[in-house]
Amino acid sequence: MPDRHPWGLARIRVLQIEDSQLDAELVLSELDADAIEYDVRLVDEERDYMAALEEFDPHIVLSDLSMPGFSGQRALDLLRERDQDLPFIFVSATLGEEAAIEALRNGATDYILKQNPARLASAVRRALREADAQRARRRAEAELIRAQRFESLAMLAGGLSHDLRNLLQPLLLAGDSLQDYQEDPRLARLGRLVRDCGKRGLDMVQSMLSFARGARRAEQVRLGGLLDAMALLLQGSVPRTVLLEMHADDTELTFDGNHTELQQCLLNLSLNAIQAMPEGGNLSIETTQVALLGSFFASDEEAHAGNYLRLTVSDTGLGMDEAVLQHLFEPFFTTKDSGTGLGLVSCKRIVTAHGGVMRVESTPGQGTRFYIYIPLERSAEATEKEEQFDLQGEAERVLVVAEEAGQLSLLVDTLDSWGYQAHASQSGTAALQWIEAQGVPDLVVMDADMNLFTGVRTLAALIDHGYRRAVLLLARPDAPPDMDELPVMEHLYMVDKPISTQKLLRTVREALEASAATQLPEGPL
Repeated sequence: MPDRHPWGLARIRVLQIEDSQLDAELVLSELDADAIEYDVRLVDEERDYMAALEEFDPHIVLSDLSMPGFSGQRALDLLRERDQDLPFIFVSATLGEEAAIEALRNGATDYILKQNPARLASAVRRALREADAQRARRRAEAELIRAQRFESLAMLAGGLSHDLRNLLQPLLLAGDSLQDYQEDPRLARLGRLVRDCGKRGLDMVQSMLSFARGARRAEQVRLGGLLDAMALLLQGSVPRTVLLEMHADDTELTFDGNHTELQQCLLNLSLNAIQAMPEGGNLSIETTQVALLGSFFASDEEAHAGNYLRLTVSDTGLGMDEAVLQHLFEPFFTTKDSGTGLGLVSCKRIVTAHGGVMRVESTPGQGTRFYIYIPLERSAEATEKEEQFDLQGEAERVLVVAEEAGQLSLLVDTLDSWGYQAHASQSGTAALQWIEAQGVPDLVVMDADMNLFTGVRTLAALIDHGYRRAVLLLARPDAPPDMDELPVMEHLYMVDKPISTQKLLRTVREALEASAATQLPEGPL
């Protein structure tokens, strides 16, 4: 297997815009000389260029500036309309200094003169690394934004459920009291009605609490019983034009889970499927056991290889395009006129709380398949983490240090929403000033990739000032801090970016508890 380049690709796909075959070969010879392995697509017209962007899916674009009927600037504008991160390097003999500066302002990654192409290979390597890092930052920001919206919604559900439970409790008491008047049939019936409505309301409240906290897996779920309950629930909801099929490979299979929550999840998916088939079709609920490898899981999912129960809900309805799939699990996103946009969010939260994952496949006009994977055995690591950590904060003071405003805001908002007193600082100098004015925080969360006063320098300055508590240092895995430059600290936690909400919260709890257990007297601060 060929060695991978620093940016993780064995071969890169180069889209080259050039009308001179000789010039094109001279440019590519620089990549050959630097042992960069590549596949190339050569174009010199706008129509071919647009087709290559779609079909060839390049990792980088190398473009001449001017050609008959087509220009490099036009190619750059077209690219930036569809992709902000794909590297674009001008390789031209006519690019003057002013034009080069203007090209960089308009979105070009770099420029190389054909008269001096020696820098091309290093420019390509750097551009690919920076593009990969930029995509990672965007993924991290998107993940934190989704997590922030999701957890805010969960907190809202939790607060409402507590208030509703207090309002419903008197109904249960009133219903029981009215049951004492058995000599009056009307009062007795009224009592039963009030009591039953109160119980149903409390069940709904409990469902909201489960959404806010995540399902509590405190029971054994029998697969056959779960599907039997689904059949009863769907009995009056499936129209005659829809054929319902249910199949389980082992109805006696039992596993740790929450019957009510999984039933709710399957019901949501089934009702969505029925609504996606206004002209009728097939609705299928199937189950089977599968073995998943660690490579199956996405980077933001807890990866635990092992045996899983796969529940599949499929339909032959309208299907969804890629644009809809991208937003499918965002709170309040819906394609229905009367939809709330919370059904799939609730499903994903239930599955995640069971230690599982969801997948979806859909094709417009052909239908949709939702896959739910529930672990059939608990990993020792997951069990230990759940027992050891309570992710909710206890008003501990956390100082967050990051230059990038978006990252800083998202980290602070996430920690705030989980019960921490999070304070923002946009530089190492400002962090030291904050500590001098406000006192020593319980924890410092710091971005290692700061320019003016780096994370390593800020860390050293904190220690010089007597800081002895825990520090989380967030670093890119492709550009970690030099370990020889890192100061010695007892509670220094290196965390790769992008970081998921769960990983952030668990590491924060671990750092706070470890630091508290070995607390030393503070220095001059």
